[in-house]
Amino acid sequence: MNTFMAKPAEIQRKWFILDAEGKTLGALAVEAAVLLRGKHKPIYTPNVDTGDFVIVINAEKIHLTGKKREQKEMITHSRYPGGLKRVSYGILLQTKPEKVIEKAVKGMLPKNKLGDQMYRKLKVYKGASHPHQAQQPEIWEIRG
Repeated sequence: MNTFMAKPAEIQRKWFILDAEGKTLGALAVEAAVLLRGKHKPIYTPNVDTGDFVIVINAEKIHLTGKKREQKEMITHSRYPGGLKRVSYGILLQTKPEKVIEKAVKGMLPKNKLGDQMYRKLKVYKGASHPHQAQQPEIWEIRG
C-alpha cells in the first residue's frame, strides 16, 4: 500500500466565503487557516499547497473576547531608532479591520515560502461586498 502524495497539478481549488459578523477572532482565524492549508480535504499533503481561496467579509464586525479590544496591541517597528509603533486593537478595528484578521490567520500558517503562498489566497474585506462573484464562492459555516 502506497501513501498518497498530492501533486500541484492535480489540485482543484475552490473559493469559500467566511462571514465575520459576530464571530470570535480566533475561531474565524482557525477556520480560515484550515481552508487555506487544505486540511479539510482528504488529499492534504503537508509539503504541498492543497488549500482553497478564502474570502472574509464583514471584518469590522468581528468579536474580541475579554479586554482584548483595549489591551491587545499590534506592534510594528520601522527598523530605525525610535521606530516602534503600538496600536490597540480597538483603534485598529475602527481604521483597518482587515489587518486584525490577516495578522491572526498569518500567525496560524507555516513560517516559510509555502505559508506565504497560502497567505496570498486570503482576501479580507471590510464590508459585505467583494469583487470575487465571478469565482462563484461557496459560503462556509464557522463552527465556533
